[in-house]
Amino acid sequence: MLNSKKVASAALEIAMTETREEEKQCQEHFSAHGIKAVAVDYGGEGIHSVSKIIERAVVAAKREGVIADTHAEQGAVAGATHEAVSQIMLKIIGLNIGGKIGIARSDDHISVAIFFGVGMLHLDEIAVAVAHRAVHN
Repeated sequence: MLNSKKVASAALEIAMTETREEEKQCQEHFSAHGIKAVAVDYGGEGIHSVSKIIERAVVAAKREGVIADTHAEQGAVAGATHEAVSQIMLKIIGLNIGGKIGIARSDDHISVAIFFGVGMLHLDEIAVAVAHRAVHN
């Protein structure tokens, strides 16, 4: 059984991938080590995007089999995603965001990582956040 730190690292690593091919390679590597992982792109206006970010994370995790279609597992991903967004909230007020959300799971550990460019035009700052939840496997 892997610990929460390794699962959080996997979520962050897949969130930082730049291409679909790199993302698939990460998924295969993590799968060989007992971790299910998925990443989903997101872009839009910062503060008004919170519900869409959470929705995208839950849908991607279900679609790729990272979580089951249960209230508890969907809630774990939604809660961890909300926590991660909360960590970067002050940085994204009034600005645009774009990047990836990474979700990783091993046994009862679920982590969500956010890796976004934040800003306007080409004047980007970087925002990174990671959150964890435990769910009965």
